[in-house]
Amino acid sequence: MGLRAKFNLALLAAFLISLGLASAFSWRLIRDGARDEVIAEARLIAAEAEAIRFYTVTEIAPLLAAQSATRFLPHTIPAFAAGTTQRAFSRRFPTYTYREAALNPTNPADLATSEEAEVINAFRADVALKTLITTRETQAGPVLSIAAPFRIEKKECLVCHSTPQAAPASMIDIYGTQNGFGWLLNEVIGAQIVTVPMEVALRRANTTFLTFLAGTAVVFGAALLLLNIMLHFLVIRPIRAIADRATEISTGEFAAGGGDIAAFAVKGHDEIASLAQSFNRMGRSLTTAMKMLDG
Repeated sequence: MGLRAKFNLALLAAFLISLGLASAFSWRLIRDGARDEVIAEARLIAAEAEAIRFYTVTEIAPLLAAQSATRFLPHTIPAFAAGTTQRAFSRRFPTYTYREAALNPTNPADLATSEEAEVINAFRADVALKTLITTRETQAGPVLSIAAPFRIEKKECLVCHSTPQAAPASMIDIYGTQNGFGWLLNEVIGAQIVTVPMEVALRRANTTFLTFLAGTAVVFGAALLLLNIMLHFLVIRPIRAIADRATEISTGEFAAGGGDIAAFAVKGHDEIASLAQSFNRMGRSLTTAMKMLDG
């Protein structure tokens, strides 16, 4: 195996090892970046829902306060406003969902699914838990959910949710007496859950990763070509010339030319130059020795 082949094999092995390490590190960074992008998107939707809730409390509820005194108006309830708005949004973008799920909701439409119940129970079990981020596979692809707990922190909220007798009659007419009662102060009764698809972000991450690999391979190929050219002119050609001259000496061909061994032009101070100097000294010594024998 020639020097060029050994050099290329060594470079290829180093490249493959480096590419493997770089790929593992970059893939993790790219995937984490895609996940952070999805989380930011989910937080944006959650913030939008909070804005709707705030607007309902500060703008809508005061306008309907007189009517609310005589009959229950769900339009003044922040959860109703946020949920209705986001359901309209989800009809256009079905892979994006917003839920204010509860274990014992007033509106049966807000009843938590088994997966949502697990999230709510996680908040109930750990009072210090403020945010829960989960991922799961669906028929539409992988999705990410970010959840925050709903906790009863104001006594005013218990007026409609303590007992059916304390609730407005018009609310009972709409939702009945079986749901949304028995809530306790400081109890986690549900969770705000935003679900966002990850497919687009992951596809973009895969494209970025493949582009990185392709770009790295192109750069390596160009570097390998350049190094081979430099290797040829700086190492292989000088060594080959010295090797050819050594072959001539070993076979006695130099004697046919009059017995003198031509010296190499020494350029630089590297190992090749040192080898050429050594060869020149050997040539001079051999020429001197042959002349002494002939004499």
